[in-house]
Order: sequence, then structure tokens, then C-alpha cells
Amino acid sequence: MSVSICQWDVVRVRLRPEDRDEHPAIVLSGDEFCADERRLVLNVLYGTTRRPAETPEPYEVTLNSADGLDRATLFSCGHLYTVDRRKITAVIGRVVAERRRQIGRKVVATYRLPL
Repeated sequence: MSVSICQWDVVRVRLRPEDRDEHPAIVLSGDEFCADERRLVLNVLYGTTRRPAETPEPYEVTLNSADGLDRATLFSCGHLYTVDRRKITAVIGRVVAERRRQIGRKVVATYRLPL
């Protein structure tokens, strides 16, 4: 099954084979990479459910229903993962513009990238 994927899509994927469930991930690879079906590996940020009392770390962003998720989910901007596009089972949402800016700022700050 081939799923049409774009940058900033929130997708469902099982990152590690031992994971019981799929988790949400944010596609960071650019649209030109996403559009090329020959490119099998895409860059993503992986999400985990945010517990009610949990405060996000400085390198984390919380997404919610505005982004297509059914509960608050933390995404670490401190670790980029690569996933095989064929393992993405669904596009479940899209990151809203303000959180795209937050993610960009946190990735730059976390990796100490010069601008």
C-alpha cells in the first residue's frame, strides 16, 4: 500500500519492530523527497503520549487535536529518526503553522545550528 506523504504530515508508523503499537511521527523530509517514491527512507520526529502531569522538556513540542491527534503527544526535537516509507500506514493529520515554527526553532536550538 502506498500512502501519499508530504512534509509536516503526522503519520502512523512502527519505528522499532519490538514496539507493540504504531506511534505518531512528524515527517520532516522535504516535499521533493516525499514525492520521489524511489526514496525509501524519510526523516521523522517520533511521538509519545504526554502524561497529564508531564511538563515538556525544552527540546520537546506538544501536538494535539489541532494537528490530527486524539490526545496530547510529545515530540522530541532532539533526535531525528529515519523510517522506511513503506512502513507508514496512514496520514492522520498535519502540523499547524505555529507548531511548525516551534519545531524549527527547537531543532535549531537543540543541534546548535548556526543561522
